[in-house]
Amino acid sequence: MNTPITHLGLDIAKLTLDLSPHPSIRSVHFTNDASGHRKLIAQIRRIPGPVHVICEATGGYEHDLLQALHSADIPVSLVNPRQARDFARSKGFLAKTDRLDAWMLSEYGRSNAPKPTQPVSPVQERLAALVSRRQELVGIRTQERLRAEHHHDPFVVRHSRSFLRLLDTQILRVEKELESLQKEDQQLNARVERLGTIQGVGKRTAWSLLAELPELGKMKRGQAAALAGIAPYNHDSGPRRGQRHIAHGRSAARSALYMAAVVAARCNPVLKPLYQRLRTAGKPAKVALVALMRKLVELANLLLKYPSLSLNQ
Repeated sequence: MNTPITHLGLDIAKLTLDLSPHPSIRSVHFTNDASGHRKLIAQIRRIPGPVHVICEATGGYEHDLLQALHSADIPVSLVNPRQARDFARSKGFLAKTDRLDAWMLSEYGRSNAPKPTQPVSPVQERLAALVSRRQELVGIRTQERLRAEHHHDPFVVRHSRSFLRLLDTQILRVEKELESLQKEDQQLNARVERLGTIQGVGKRTAWSLLAELPELGKMKRGQAAALAGIAPYNHDSGPRRGQRHIAHGRSAARSALYMAAVVAARCNPVLKPLYQRLRTAGKPAKVALVALMRKLVELANLLLKYPSLSLNQ
């Protein structure tokens, strides 16, 4: 007979970790640092049989912990916080504490048996970090440009222009690092060039898609659009047929696809006629662009999934 899996919930904070209770564990409170990770792993190893750790994404506080668990060959699943919270509400738990969250995550694991989160390759991790940093700098630059419209004091105007030049320089430095990373890794270079064959998808869009959607090339039809948050969801009840809406997904990938769709609507020989047909049929511009975004991400998935596939076929 197969030994049952023990699902342990782990609540992650900036400085602390809280583990769901288990008879074999002496301590459930740890610090979120290298020392605390070692102590956590030592406690987990006290549990007989297979163990599966369930935790929530916390915006980066889980990074070092996941690496430690992967190095120790302990399966761990990083789940969506919204899904975990909805699960808690479905159980009637409205209160929220670290200890309660840890226990609820263990219940989530037992009920849903999520697949373990696979370790990320160093190249993929660096790609994601560089793309994220570029997005941060571009966002800051956009904000500064908007603020600059309201500056009137000569010193403030000069200071703002100097800051914008600095941001432009920093963005270029990050892009050079991305280009170097692409050249150093043959697989990444091949994937970027493959995506670049889609008219409307430049290297910056390709970097963003590969960083935010590393699953590209491994998904079935429709999954890529759902992962990017551009799959329409029904809103029906009885005889009522409500308007479809897109929701959830990875916002950074969605932003990259939106800009690619704007370009494709103007110059892509296949997608431009589709956009025009949708507009002629009375569809709003945003609805037509979202349709192009779905086409783009599904095409990107197909091109990476089937290397022999040609856009001319």
